[in-house]
Amino acid sequence: MENKIRYTCILVFLVILGISGYNSGVNGAGECGKSSPDREAFKLAPCAMAAQDENAPVSSQCCQAVKTLGHNPACLCAVMLSNTAKSSGVKPEIAITIPKRCNLADRPVGYRCGAYTLP
Repeated sequence: MENKIRYTCILVFLVILGISGYNSGVNGAGECGKSSPDREAFKLAPCAMAAQDENAPVSSQCCQAVKTLGHNPACLCAVMLSNTAKSSGVKPEIAITIPKRCNLADRPVGYRCGAYTLP
């Protein structure tokens, strides 16, 4: 029950950030193209619990979102280290294990993500 409440609070927080225009709308292309890592982080909302607890199950929705973002390892890394992820309680050392926990065959193994390396 506590996990459901926590997950709901995280989702509400992410929605509020999106509605309030948290994204500054930078026009240049970055790690995630024209979208900011903070905006892309919303797509990983199904991964909220799995990114905080290494023993939490990883949903198929989370794995699909990670697979899509994983085509661009620099973007995936930027999203995991984004302000939105940090403020949502994501632990980067756990978040980087999600591609492996999803058994993604084409995951970016060995990619350096800040102080972390994707397993």
